[in-house]
Amino acid sequence: MEERHRKILQRNRSSLVKDLDPSALYDGLIEKGVFTQDMVDEIKSCATRREQARKLVVDLETRGSRAFPLFLQCLQETEQHSLAELLRNGAPTVQLQPATPTQVVRPVLQPLPVSSPMDVDKQRKDHVPVYPMPRPSTTPTPSPEGEYRLRPQGRTRRDSIQSYKMDASPCGHCLIINNVEFDPQSELSNRRGSNIDCDKLESRFKALNFIVDVKTNLKQRQIKHELSALSKKDHSQYDCCVVIMLSHGTEVSHNRFPGAVYGVDGQHVPVQYITNYLNGQHCPSLQGKPKLFFIQACGGGERDTGFEVSPDEVEPSVGGADDQTDAIPTSSSSDSLSTSDELDARATLPTPSDILVSYSTFPGYVSWRDTQSGSWYVETLDRILDENAATDDLVTMLMMVNHEVSQNSAKGLYKQMPGSFNFLRKLLYFQTQA
Repeated sequence: MEERHRKILQRNRSSLVKDLDPSALYDGLIEKGVFTQDMVDEIKSCATRREQARKLVVDLETRGSRAFPLFLQCLQETEQHSLAELLRNGAPTVQLQPATPTQVVRPVLQPLPVSSPMDVDKQRKDHVPVYPMPRPSTTPTPSPEGEYRLRPQGRTRRDSIQSYKMDASPCGHCLIINNVEFDPQSELSNRRGSNIDCDKLESRFKALNFIVDVKTNLKQRQIKHELSALSKKDHSQYDCCVVIMLSHGTEVSHNRFPGAVYGVDGQHVPVQYITNYLNGQHCPSLQGKPKLFFIQACGGGERDTGFEVSPDEVEPSVGGADDQTDAIPTSSSSDSLSTSDELDARATLPTPSDILVSYSTFPGYVSWRDTQSGSWYVETLDRILDENAATDDLVTMLMMVNHEVSQNSAKGLYKQMPGSFNFLRKLLYFQTQA
């Protein structure tokens, strides 16, 4: 979008949020190619009309040079004339006209109220030059009817109601943050064995056709910087994004995703803050695509001693004297989040569609790590992915991880129970080598 149009939207955002009727605009914005069905579904997932209006206006800024004039046309067609006039007064009238002579062929825009879905689809294909399709930086995962967005080279499996499209090559970015050596003043111990976890996961996600980037021993601000840099990448050619955090952790107050992970300086980053970097608002090129977060860190300081079960339910346990935890004592609610972090997360975090956060342990409890073989969770996750990724979806494999880790015991006494917060809308199958 041109800068002057973006400034007009930003200047009038409060009026748009207050008065806009987004539900009346969805069909027109889809037909004109401004938004895809997946993007509209994500906007609809916001709880209130005001939240939908705010997200629509923010996302509109990412949709190319034709988005602003087409948005004005939709406002006129839905009789939201006062808002159209408000925006038009800040922009030259010429911006409402086609940008090139080839775009004067506009009969497809007029018969919207009487066109059937099949006719609209046919017209869209016949008049491809009218729509702003050649913008890969803002093209989300193709919707089932959007065949024109399919890329040719070997990508035969499409997005469907049942499964995410996961056939891009490479599949996407995978960021691993591995905090091993902590500053003495942080009063956090070094995490011996974490490099073993890191090496396993780096190799595993490379085998699953991800671009893997490993960062080691990051302070809090450096963690935020790496997440911000990841959110600013162009993910339009990819199908998925993965973030893996290997660090100490603690329990904090939260709105949606519990827990926090520590930088080597002893300052923590809430998990809900981490996920917020890649949501649909902050990273439009990942809208409608799965965002996966794997957290190997404690959720708190409690140790689980388990409970008795019948002998046929118990498998041989592992663990020994070298087991360590990734916890520090649970922080109080008063100091768990700074005011700025808490307000920022609450103000900008929309419904977390297409996000899965897998925790190595139940919130509030410690997570065990063997200094010689790595953490229970990562060791099991790596093996389950190796053995089952060719046949099973991610959620099914994580249930296998939960079961196997729950059978372990540290020092013959303490237990661990992984778990997930799953906001995926479809099954996810990784790519595997033939």
